[in-house]
Amino acid sequence: MADLSHRTEISFAETFICSAFAACFAELCTIPLDTAKVRLQLQKRSVSGEESSGGGGAKYKGLLGTVATIAKEEGLLALWKGIIPGLHRQFIYGGLRISLYVPVKAFCAGGNILGEVSLFQKIVAALITGAIAITLANPTDLVKVRLQAEGKLPAGAPRRYTGALNAYYTIIKEEGVVALWTGLGPNIARNAIINAAELASYDQVKQSVLKIPGFTDNIFTHLLAGLGAGFFAVLIGSPVDVVKSRMMGDSIYKSTLDCMVKTLNVEGALAFYKGFLPNFGRLGSWNVIMFLTLEQVKKLFIWEV
Repeated sequence: MADLSHRTEISFAETFICSAFAACFAELCTIPLDTAKVRLQLQKRSVSGEESSGGGGAKYKGLLGTVATIAKEEGLLALWKGIIPGLHRQFIYGGLRISLYVPVKAFCAGGNILGEVSLFQKIVAALITGAIAITLANPTDLVKVRLQAEGKLPAGAPRRYTGALNAYYTIIKEEGVVALWTGLGPNIARNAIINAAELASYDQVKQSVLKIPGFTDNIFTHLLAGLGAGFFAVLIGSPVDVVKSRMMGDSIYKSTLDCMVKTLNVEGALAFYKGFLPNFGRLGSWNVIMFLTLEQVKKLFIWEV
């Protein structure tokens, strides 16, 4: 029997458990910012320039303003609307995309896990794992966005769903099973790109920081790498994230291209970066919490020599 006191690697199943736990914990901590981000992205401008939510200008203004408005009008718990499917999503998507990354990266590097892996190979590996994971997790993402979007309905308007399980059931009953994969195209694009930006940049930033004299594999290094991962993820992924949220939250768009064209024509190119600051606040903090938690939880399974 192997001596566990000398164990330095963990299995795929253990990596999945660590990744899923870290992703769910980060989701629980940051979903109020995600709710604010979704509301800002769904806040569309009419051709006349007035906000669709009313004639007095934008209902939601900025990260803190959106959070405050939601809490005031709908109650504090509304900020965690969609948390159940959010946790479903992170368990599947977060667990798979991270646990698959190392073996897929090794495959892209030709099985040379001990040698230097290029940034390009890291990006390709993260694109592949992100696409695979979100394809399986798309139904949970759809339900989360639908529940978060319900808050923008007028006061007194009937709600379509009473909860996460009811949302799954209602969508299947009224729209068919295939409807659970609504927005899969932009969702794959968004999550593959963001996954590449997060995992590849975290991997690369961490590797670069560790080459600087005086830096070690500690919490501060994980913090820097997590912030870098969040920034690159938002910078690169915001346009597809906006399209994904609108397609899942609204049924007026015929396709991904239709959503992009209508958004561009009505609101201009900057609309694709609507909610950028709350998105960075969300993804930046999410990545820091997730990677810090992941690095610490993995230590429970590792005993260094």
